Amino acid sequence: MKSAVRVQLSFMMFLEFFIWGAWFVTLGTFVLKNLQDTNANQVSVAFLTQSIGAVIAPFIVGIIADRFISAQVILGAIHLIGAALLWTCSGMTSFDSFYPVLLVYMVLYMPTLALVNSISFRQMSDPSKEFSTIRVFGTIGWIIAGLLIGWLNWEKNNTLGLTFKMAAGASLLLGLFSFTLPKTPPLKKGTEISVKEILGLDAIRMLKNRSYLLFFLASIAICIPLAFYYNFTNPFLNEIGMNAAAGKQSFGQVSELFFMLVMPLFFVRLGVKKMLALGMLAWVLRYVLFAYGNVDSNYWMLIAGIVLHGICYDFFFVTGQIYTDKLAGEEFKSSAQGFVTLATYGVGMLIGFLISGPIVESYKTSGGHDWHGIWLIPAGIAAVVLVLFMLLFTDKATEKTA
Repeated sequence: MKSAVRVQLSFMMFLEFFIWGAWFVTLGTFVLKNLQDTNANQVSVAFLTQSIGAVIAPFIVGIIADRFISAQVILGAIHLIGAALLWTCSGMTSFDSFYPVLLVYMVLYMPTLALVNSISFRQMSDPSKEFSTIRVFGTIGWIIAGLLIGWLNWEKNNTLGLTFKMAAGASLLLGLFSFTLPKTPPLKKGTEISVKEILGLDAIRMLKNRSYLLFFLASIAICIPLAFYYNFTNPFLNEIGMNAAAGKQSFGQVSELFFMLVMPLFFVRLGVKKMLALGMLAWVLRYVLFAYGNVDSNYWMLIAGIVLHGICYDFFFVTGQIYTDKLAGEEFKSSAQGFVTLATYGVGMLIGFLISGPIVESYKTSGGHDWHGIWLIPAGIAAVVLVLFMLLFTDKATEKTA
């Protein structure tokens, strides 16, 4: 790959995830503090837009980008429209008007996660060696967005509407920049459209493998407590008095970078089952630390819970992607990854988003929330998933899936 193309792709990844991280981390706090007459239920509904976008995204990418219009053109158009939608969100004070705009934005944004990958892969001769060095700039973008929000004290000053304006500016920049990216024309132009292919349902035959079926169900189940983290970590940290909470949360992405680098060493020594189990155990520990942490003597628990993100994400989700790729075979690699994404970010987190809001609202007190009781619930869910997984799962990578 030419150096100029590498720089282009790295900057694309940086902006792609800077845009998301600029407003998504503090969304719960924005809904509760900047919009009128809102509660935890509205927070869940707002985050639910991600799952809706994840379900619809394969259709947009599978139909349009694969068959009709070049990926970089679609990416540019989406981010230009997205800039206008994000700017509109910044000044809203009513949830009823805010929600439909956010929903439209997420339905448009979620497909871009696949588009930036597609554009990158098409420029690489060996994605297994080259992609990680490009994708890492996305994580850096997310980290810098969080640090900026913390440094500018937007949470403390109750000016989180500015996060959407910052994201809108970055979206405008990426929208214009996208038209300079390497041309990525459709690969399936003129071919018939298959809904099974678009949704990755061709890979459903992998569920005949009992081990993979258990992994698949565990992936859905573990995303239920994951939704609690996305929805309510930032409101929780701000409510208990942590300064620059969004900046502190970026430590989780720093941890993700570190564990991504050392994962190969763990993988060789531990294998799939232990790696997945450690990822789930980290979820249990994270929520227990949040339940007992505070901004005084147990401040370290809060930081430790955030830093565990690297193990939570890398050891479970990245290992799961590798495991899926290993079992799928050449014919169904793409379909299998799409199928897992639909199940986790679509079905699993959708369930989590739906139940987390009412649970948090039921623990509301006169002075805020009973966070101790709240965090023990996702800890318990993750613990049950972990125990069942350890009892039932066997790594049979050589078992036939069709």
